[in-house]
Amino acid sequence: MSAEAADREAATSSRPCTPPQTCWFEFLLEESLLERHLRKPFPDPTPVQLIVQFLEQASKPSVNEQNQVQPPPDNKRNRILKLLALKVAAHLKWDLDILEKSLSVPVLNMLLNELLCISKVPPGTKHVDMDLATLPPTTAMAILLYNRWAIRTIVQSSFPVKQAKPGPPQLSVMNQMQQEKELTENILKVLKEQAADSILVLEAALKLNKDLYIHTIRTLDLLAMEPGMVNGEAESSTAGLKIKTEEMQCQIGSLSLHCTIDEKRLAGYCQACDVLVPSSDSTSQQLTPYSQVHICLRSGSYQEVIQIFIEDNLTFSLPVQFRQSVLRELFQKAQQGNEALDEICFKVCACNTVRDVLEGRTISVQFNQLFLRPNKEKIDFLLEVCSRSINVEKTSESLKGNMAAFLKNVCLGLEDLQYVFMISSHELFITLLKDEERKLLVDQMRKRSPRVNLCIKPVTSFYDIPASASVNIGQLEHQLILSVDPWRIRQILIELHGMTSERQFWTVSNKWEVPSVYSGVILGIKDNLTRDLVYILMAKGLHCSSVKDFSHAKQLFAACLELVTEFSPKLRQVMLNEMLLLDIHTHEAGTGQSGERPPSDLISRVRGYLEMRLPDIPLRQVIAEECVAFMLNWRENEYLTLQVPAFLLQSNPYVKLGQLLAATCKELPGPKESRRTAKDLWEVVVQICSVSSQHKRGNDGRVSLIKQRESTLGIMYRSELLSFVKKLWEPLVLTIILSLFVKLHNVREDIVNDITAEHISIWPSSIPNLQSVDFEAVAITVKELVRYTLSINPNNHSWLIIQADIYFATNQYSAALHYYLQAGAVCSDFFNKAVPPDVYTDQVIKRMIKCCSLLNCHTQVAILCQFLREIDYKTAFKSLQEQNSHDAMDSYYDYIWDVTILEYLTYLHHKRGETDKRQIAIKAIGQTELNASNPEEVLQLAAQRRKKKFLQAMAKLYF
Repeated sequence: MSAEAADREAATSSRPCTPPQTCWFEFLLEESLLERHLRKPFPDPTPVQLIVQFLEQASKPSVNEQNQVQPPPDNKRNRILKLLALKVAAHLKWDLDILEKSLSVPVLNMLLNELLCISKVPPGTKHVDMDLATLPPTTAMAILLYNRWAIRTIVQSSFPVKQAKPGPPQLSVMNQMQQEKELTENILKVLKEQAADSILVLEAALKLNKDLYIHTIRTLDLLAMEPGMVNGEAESSTAGLKIKTEEMQCQIGSLSLHCTIDEKRLAGYCQACDVLVPSSDSTSQQLTPYSQVHICLRSGSYQEVIQIFIEDNLTFSLPVQFRQSVLRELFQKAQQGNEALDEICFKVCACNTVRDVLEGRTISVQFNQLFLRPNKEKIDFLLEVCSRSINVEKTSESLKGNMAAFLKNVCLGLEDLQYVFMISSHELFITLLKDEERKLLVDQMRKRSPRVNLCIKPVTSFYDIPASASVNIGQLEHQLILSVDPWRIRQILIELHGMTSERQFWTVSNKWEVPSVYSGVILGIKDNLTRDLVYILMAKGLHCSSVKDFSHAKQLFAACLELVTEFSPKLRQVMLNEMLLLDIHTHEAGTGQSGERPPSDLISRVRGYLEMRLPDIPLRQVIAEECVAFMLNWRENEYLTLQVPAFLLQSNPYVKLGQLLAATCKELPGPKESRRTAKDLWEVVVQICSVSSQHKRGNDGRVSLIKQRESTLGIMYRSELLSFVKKLWEPLVLTIILSLFVKLHNVREDIVNDITAEHISIWPSSIPNLQSVDFEAVAITVKELVRYTLSINPNNHSWLIIQADIYFATNQYSAALHYYLQAGAVCSDFFNKAVPPDVYTDQVIKRMIKCCSLLNCHTQVAILCQFLREIDYKTAFKSLQEQNSHDAMDSYYDYIWDVTILEYLTYLHHKRGETDKRQIAIKAIGQTELNASNPEEVLQLAAQRRKKKFLQAMAKLYF
């Protein structure tokens, strides 16, 4: 290798590069490369690019020894290139929508002429003179495809085409474009001359009553074989892609696998026709907004038009141009003397203006003209439209910003402060604009004194000197409820306490809730203002945290912490605890979801909380739950098993439970004898699920046994345990808990069908006092746990198998099959790989067999019997004898790879006189890859291919 080449190789290998584009000639060198290339998700070159390249190379003229240009030679190379182009088109299922969009008229003309040639259409023969009914199906279909394209091309050429913007003039490019244009015009001229014949051919096709076939890659390969090697399949009347008669009649020539219909365009035509000629049954159908508007306009129901427009401001389903045309129509009617429409015009214009505002367009001139003389009714209606056109809780920040700016500009354009106050005191205005923005706006309005209308006495503004103390107190309380700004809350409370000393303002809203363990300490604060402020800051912070508004919650808690630090060490520790819980939630909702470990500082604070020994500090149990769950989720097992203080295990049941879970997870790889903690965890959970019993004498004198469902025999209630588990998301911890409850469920004496789970062998196999366990509650818990774990990870095959077993045990066989199949699909790339044997064990397969049997899908039973490690011929033969099968029966024979079962099917159908089904079985058994003399790997590959196709077919049936 030269030095230059070595440097070039080193440079290219030092940086990532995209795979090189496959060249056209490589497909000539390797026969199987084309199909592999087309199966790629994003092949480069694309299929249509390949067609152009193949046909371009095949049509290149040659030059003889005298330097004379000769037509392209008809040699093997060019024939293969044309065949490759046809195979790519077959891969696209001859979809004219795709081909016409990407190929020029000359290229597509050449492609379809090659299709006619390979389909044995005699050259020079008029298509109209050929009887389609007597032609081979692929020949007839090729003729239909060509004539369909011809008519479509003629129609398309009649439409005006927007010319591409020319670039810098290049002589070679301009010559090439001119040649292509002339060639296109010549082709169009011929097509137009033959248009009448093409129409007759297509009309004759509509009278056909048989299915046709179009060439596929397989049939094209067979046609390309050397004479004598073709086995007759290519000439068969059923070779190729089947085109049903109905599809051909519906859309001749589009010829994708199904008819391609532009539903939106068809719906548009229907709506347009319905406007001109209303259908008789339009009242019984679901009317579109278009139809509703037109019906209302015809009947004069203008108020209904306004309601439709307001609702459309949320959905954006009606085009703006259509809404403007409705307004223009109403304006024209109003100008013709219908004064009653003046109000309607304003309301429709207001609806359209709000729509424009939401979508960021400028306000129309019509709205500004109609709003020159505002009144109370117009402002009320405008505020109603604004309120109903935006969902404040769900809409984006940009839409809220647009609406806020609009309301602000409306206020700035008003001269009457009474109208300004109507808008500025409206709930939507208060919600969308921050306190500072509202205050700044009012200040701007007050400074515009020369423009104030002196004929009307202005209403007192929120920031003006109050005319009535009671009115201003109500307004301040309203602001207090809405605000989440700690500084603003403090200012409002100072103003309120300056007006009256008799009120307890922490009671203003019944939505402000503080945990009972804290409320006694807070309400014991002697200073009224401080008490109100601490209570409201904490209540608002807890609320913000519950709705995941963590940034405001942190601001409120930080302000509260700063306040209580000055006078109460007890409340200071309370706020530190709440801020720890908030930081845990913030991490879990943010970077924690992406798997990023929490900072070491947060882990240290969690440990500090668990080890805290301050007897006078009020504690919330949920914080302890969250801290233990946090340590388990982030696999801090060393701390929970070895470093946690002993006093915590005695005083905190969640720490005890967390320690047992962590220890069990650590011991899993070890031998069964060392799993002492698994037994301890088992005993703790059994106690939690046990019930206390007491005897009670009834009115008839009999003594009955009463079970207390929520007993206190364990370290916590079952409902508390379930609530704690739903704070966990670490897969191994959830698997251990689920495994324990499944084992506990299986221990009961009346269980017929066990549920399987991972690690189930680590638990004890019996319970001394079975009567004490509430197995009904255990069954409910198992179902709730599976539902929760699958919400955490719906692709965990072990959890999916448990869900399937639950449905199987409760006789819900279709649902059980759904989850058995889903478990296999998630661990095999939707069955494109083999399902691991530890997922589809013999027990799982046998349960799938039983499900199919009880659903009367007996052919599926026979096929599944092959999946067992030892094929269950007895069950397979018995199921095939059933004649009342609810599955696809003989359509499934292609999925059978066991020759013994296929031989039995052949015998069975012969015995019953079912000739057609016998032939299908014979065809299946005659496939060369099932020959018993084949190498073992060939037989295994044949079995795996059939397993894959069968399981994918089952998934489509049960998913």
